[in-house]
Amino acid sequence: MCTIDGCGTNTELPPIELSETDRRAFLAGAASLPLATVLAFPELAAAQAARLEPVQIETRSGRKALGVIAMPETLPAPAIVLIHEWWGLNDQIKSVAADLAKQGFIALAVDLYDGQVAANADEARALIKALDADRATDALVSVVNFLKAHEASNGKVATLGWCFGGGWSLDTAIAVQVDAAVVYYGRVNKSADELAGLGAPVLGHFGTEDRSINPQMVGKFSREMEKAGKADQLTVHWYRANHAFANPTGARYDEDDAELAWARTLAFFYQHLNG
Repeated sequence: MCTIDGCGTNTELPPIELSETDRRAFLAGAASLPLATVLAFPELAAAQAARLEPVQIETRSGRKALGVIAMPETLPAPAIVLIHEWWGLNDQIKSVAADLAKQGFIALAVDLYDGQVAANADEARALIKALDADRATDALVSVVNFLKAHEASNGKVATLGWCFGGGWSLDTAIAVQVDAAVVYYGRVNKSADELAGLGAPVLGHFGTEDRSINPQMVGKFSREMEKAGKADQLTVHWYRANHAFANPTGARYDEDDAELAWARTLAFFYQHLNG
């Protein structure tokens, strides 16, 4: 079941074909596979996730922000901060970070739950309830600043999040100057006053069948952006899909729309982060 915070998993998705040769080659690090294929097989996602390096960053308040980082072959490069769904920093999000590194970006996936990953919706709900918003903001702003100053970075940083993380992608772009922000079906219920500090262009992906992050919420967000004088900073794409349509492990995955949204996301990043 999907809620405003996240979605359940589906054990009845159509199977994705994978040959034993491709599986072995991928696990050996000798071949690449499409992201959707990797995410469809827990063994492959775990192997991809294990290749990322853990990172620990001192925050502005002296705490520690945790995460994992993936580096592209060519440096310097722009950076992207990935913010997980309500489940926590699992192998799925780590695999997306690895894929972004293959696309030429430094990808740092933040862990807002300090190592905890929910196994079910009740656990995820409890983790969200226990989250300190000020501490999360401190961590995310510090990660952005860390990446801006990183010796391998070109100084440009974007945020990217899904569901719970989609809302935090927008919140981070409001709290600190970034160069782009992508929101996948996350909370965007912000007023014009709250949006005053937003300097980045925003790309939003939303599903017309989503009952929580719905056309009413997104429409109001668009109007508030206009009131704030930032209408030209917002690009919204609608898909004939439901909440969490881009998650290959979720109950409402839509392959065609997920691929289109990902292509648009990459194009958005290339446009605003390169050069």
